[in-house]
Amino acid sequence: MTTSPANSPVNTASSHSTSPVSAASSGSFWSDMKILWHMIVRQGRGQTHEERLEDFYKGQASGYDSFRKRLLHGKKDLFDQLPAPPGGVWVDLGAGTGENAENWGERLNEFSNVYLVDLSSSLLKVAQARIEQRGWQNVKAIHHDATTFLPPEGMADVVTFSYSLTMIPDWHKAVDQAIRMLKPGGVLGIVDFYVSRKYPPEGNVRHVWSTRHFWQIWFATDNVFLSGDHLPYLQSHLETVVLSERRGKVPYMPFVRAPHYVYVGRKPVV
Repeated sequence: MTTSPANSPVNTASSHSTSPVSAASSGSFWSDMKILWHMIVRQGRGQTHEERLEDFYKGQASGYDSFRKRLLHGKKDLFDQLPAPPGGVWVDLGAGTGENAENWGERLNEFSNVYLVDLSSSLLKVAQARIEQRGWQNVKAIHHDATTFLPPEGMADVVTFSYSLTMIPDWHKAVDQAIRMLKPGGVLGIVDFYVSRKYPPEGNVRHVWSTRHFWQIWFATDNVFLSGDHLPYLQSHLETVVLSERRGKVPYMPFVRAPHYVYVGRKPVV
């Protein structure tokens, strides 16, 4: 995995004939078809994780938010259950277009600093345009690797992965880094696709063989790797505050539901 220069901010021109944020949020049938073509046919190519991400997203950044709002369920639910401590620091790892920041509403202003971290330059350009349009003075778009990023403050109150953990090959390292940067008592929030283990921990949902294998194969074509180990790993390293295992609709696939989870864990106070 290629690591970009430390805490590299994203710069974009402030004048656009068409706003990148408006384009990303506007959906149409042909925009959806373009995105589906990238997901099913084009996929992501490159020698490094960063190159594959950029190749995958650069052709679909313009319609990214609209399509994924219908695919990526539970994001608003996650943020509704996260704290926004006054003067705190929030780090969003794999932030994409920065749309996650919208889910805080007015509570976003409670944070002293917010870092939207991603490896895709195309998505971060949309994030930077969003920051400028919204006038968010406390938010920065950062081009960096989620497995090594640390905020300038050294610690964070809230860290999130919103449908990004499954796209990080070294996801253990990303989770470990997130926990490392959390203050004692800080919270880690994650929403993502997943499959269960064949024998999951007691109290967790158990998926049948067809669910476990179909969704792993289906998502892997886009370099999205569903794992049965995410939840057990999180549960063993954090104090579980919220765990909801669900299924959600997939655009243009009316009779199937993809499994996802919403998780909030607290770093123990030693």
